[in-house]
Amino acid sequence: MQTPFATAAPSPRPLALAGETSATSLNDPDNAPAVRLLTDTLHEATRRNASDIHIEPAEHGWRVRLRIDGVLHEIPRPPAHLRDAFVTRVKVLARMDIAERRVPQDGRLRLATSPGRLEDYRVNSLPTLFGEKLVLRRLDALPADLSLDSLGLDPAQRETVDAAIRAPHGLMLVTGPTGSGKTLSLYCFLNLLNGEARNLCSVEDPAEIQLAGINQVSVREKAGLTFAVALRAFLRQDPDVIMVGEIRDNETADVAVKAAQTGHLVLSTLHTNDAPAAIARLIDIGVEPYNLAAALRMVTAQRLVRRLCVACRAPAPHSAAALRAAGFGDHELDGWQPYAATGCAGCHGIGYRGRVGIHQVMPVSDAMRELIVASAGVHELAHLAQTERVATLRTAALARVRDGTTSLAEALAATEVA
Repeated sequence: MQTPFATAAPSPRPLALAGETSATSLNDPDNAPAVRLLTDTLHEATRRNASDIHIEPAEHGWRVRLRIDGVLHEIPRPPAHLRDAFVTRVKVLARMDIAERRVPQDGRLRLATSPGRLEDYRVNSLPTLFGEKLVLRRLDALPADLSLDSLGLDPAQRETVDAAIRAPHGLMLVTGPTGSGKTLSLYCFLNLLNGEARNLCSVEDPAEIQLAGINQVSVREKAGLTFAVALRAFLRQDPDVIMVGEIRDNETADVAVKAAQTGHLVLSTLHTNDAPAAIARLIDIGVEPYNLAAALRMVTAQRLVRRLCVACRAPAPHSAAALRAAGFGDHELDGWQPYAATGCAGCHGIGYRGRVGIHQVMPVSDAMRELIVASAGVHELAHLAQTERVATLRTAALARVRDGTTSLAEALAATEVA
């Protein structure tokens, strides 16, 4: 269901760079329609809490889509003749080279969207067959609440995570696909640890959100500043806690593991489907199993599922066979039915509002360490985790269906590979 810009509150003034006056932003009459269109687009993205804005050229026009709760939604198509002026305006604000259209570019901008309110965006351009495609990532879309409670952990999982975070040293991993909220989890961990008595260092690609009290570094590979280089520099900076945005290669993994063995708490992410697979991935990368067994303290796998709109969700009867096939036990089938999305004005006809995390929290037990030293495969690690009552992602997702937070279709889609 598309929502025209007319339904949004009027923009208080045309968007401009922070510190730039409205007169400056409108001094070219030919660009005024593009400026107003950009203002309306960004206000619509803010109003609907979109995480990304996609500006996509086509042969005969262009379209704008907003990523809302992980799903792209097209808004009414803008006039075709404004495309080039719109793209140029964004590139100017992001301090990108407007004359260069043949190679991808990165930029960043801070806009005054209303008096006293600033919004940060990361901008990337990509040359396509019909012009430049732009993606604007809203960096202030990060929730203001960075507590463990905001992650959606169940009480037992929260207790396990809290104990691991407060340990004096060790390696903690958060794993999952792109867009599963891994970085948000790391920020919540850092926020819990942040204080005058600790030296916290973070290296990210890039450092998108500024956290007061934390020494943040952005990777710059062209200048030779890689994850591994920053990690080694951190170790000479008397750190207590180190966050590595992502472990991508053997060098970074080796330094991170050894740092965790020498009295530092190291937090990082990997791209794997579940928690046991993260252990196998690190061994495949080249980490020595005995070093990994000594350093690793906990692995958390996660996904994000969309929350049903509480104003319009409705019971959706399913057969007992379908619920059993999804993973529900016979003792869970009586007296309830899953909810499904319907759509209303409050959720813009989508049926969902916001997202919530589902988690697989796997502490590393002594038995798990023995399997790691023996270079056990994923199936052996997963079997042991199940024996130790570590809930799978599917189990965590079905719990959200059972309490009415999300739909069965959403839970199954999010954990299809798990």
